[in-house]
Amino acid sequence: MVTGGTRGIGAAVATRLATDGFEVIAAARRPSPEPLLGVRFRSCDVGDSAAVQALFAPLDRVDALICCAGTAGANRLDTEDDSLWHEIIATNLHGAYYCCKAALPLLPDGAGRIIVVASVLGLRGAADQTAYCAAKHGVIGLVRALALAVAPRGITVNAVCPGWVDTEMAQRRFAELGITREHAAAGLPTGRIVLPEEVAASVAFLLSAEAASITGHALPVDGGGLAAP
Repeated sequence: MVTGGTRGIGAAVATRLATDGFEVIAAARRPSPEPLLGVRFRSCDVGDSAAVQALFAPLDRVDALICCAGTAGANRLDTEDDSLWHEIIATNLHGAYYCCKAALPLLPDGAGRIIVVASVLGLRGAADQTAYCAAKHGVIGLVRALALAVAPRGITVNAVCPGWVDTEMAQRRFAELGITREHAAAGLPTGRIVLPEEVAASVAFLLSAEAASITGHALPVDGGGLAAP
């Protein structure tokens, strides 16, 4: 199950896992603009607990849950409109919680995997991203607590923390900041933006048998941004 699996990082994850032989369900509010080979679409707003319950109800087993559903936006505290705060928290944090809660009874002991796509802004701050930072910090806390709770079942829970990734969401953020893609890339030690397929590769590794002892961690995939002073 890949939430937010029809666009951006989520679509790359769904496509990679289908290529790797998983039977993939991509759950999102809207279908992919282009068909994703080997991926089934299910409509779901992850911020709606009833919708999440309905998404998982027909399933008798889920080997892996990858929470990619997310939204972003600049929200400073000098505004009277709190709607964006609630929208971001509902999708990014409540959505991950609802999906983890629904998936847990369906995950196999000894092999189940949960991976939540967080962000480097779950590990540091950004002045105009109060809701997004709060949600992503919360997601990493959820991952760490849940990893301890389900470790006796042999289920691993991890977060992947992308930095700048070549997606439509990043393009909108560039516009908010008044910068270009090239300017953002120049600020990274690697000198380039991360590709969605690279984030998908990190997810695929965390799903593998080789990663069975990795749990409760937040893995940056950010071109070295967090390492820079």
